[in-house]
Amino acid sequence: MNSQDTMELKSHPELETLIVAPTKDLGDGFEVRRALPSARRRMVGPFIFLDQMGPALFEPGKGLDVRPHPHIGLATVTYLFEGSILHRDSLGMVQPIQAGAVNWMTAGRGIVHSERTAPQTRAAGGKLFGLQAWVALPKAHEETAPSFVHHPAETMPFLEGEGVRMHLLAGSMHGKRSPVKTFSDMFYADVALEKGARFVIPAEHEERGLYLAEGSVEVDGTEFGVGELLVLRPGSEFVVRATRATRLAVLGGEPMDGPRYIFWNFVSSSKERLEQAKADWRERRFAAVPEETEFIPLPAEPPAPVRYP
Repeated sequence: MNSQDTMELKSHPELETLIVAPTKDLGDGFEVRRALPSARRRMVGPFIFLDQMGPALFEPGKGLDVRPHPHIGLATVTYLFEGSILHRDSLGMVQPIQAGAVNWMTAGRGIVHSERTAPQTRAAGGKLFGLQAWVALPKAHEETAPSFVHHPAETMPFLEGEGVRMHLLAGSMHGKRSPVKTFSDMFYADVALEKGARFVIPAEHEERGLYLAEGSVEVDGTEFGVGELLVLRPGSEFVVRATRATRLAVLGGEPMDGPRYIFWNFVSSSKERLEQAKADWRERRFAAVPEETEFIPLPAEPPAPVRYP
């Protein structure tokens, strides 16, 4: 943590941690920012992974190509501000993911999926901007049956007024409740703010974070900008004011029921279970994605799976 970050935290006792998500260029002008996990904070509630995708503008003929890869012990939540992605998985699901829709994939004991730009979209080119989150599953549900559920944007709760538009993706917040089935007490919302608008993050959840995807906010004279994740201390409301048109995600929930280990796309409370998942993928024992022949090989291993927290 640099000296400026330290001063910001000292001047804002309601802030526990400030994370500046590093940026990685994946080629063709497509960048991702990874806010979680971080050396400063591994999880916020059940959220163990948070990536910002783009904003990117693909030329005609270009697009996203995430080849088939496996997951265990988590749920993925793909959410787009702009653009579209074609999801395919080993359950046989084929689902275009559009902006504003919530797509909750429960990996449980194991699932394989790909995420690509659909052929017609690729031919035309266009924008892609969104978030990918992983939600760790409680121990009692780590081996649940895999599933995929799509919720169109119009079925999700909204809260709108005074320059604020909150789209509740999962859990409960500000008296609204999402229809998305979750495995623990949590919340996840997309919030768009006009310049000068204020937004209150209530104290009802123990662990809370605010991620800035676009624009900037001011808190008691300090400005925070794109790529910053503010992790809040429990017990009090937190109020931000947009200093320009802003898009942010608020997320969190109850703490997890013990630490989690991560290796690649696998999350588990057991190191032995990770070893089994690695062997299963190496030996191609996971179910395949229909009509897909490519796959991402198991990466080189670090000295040991990483334990969070």
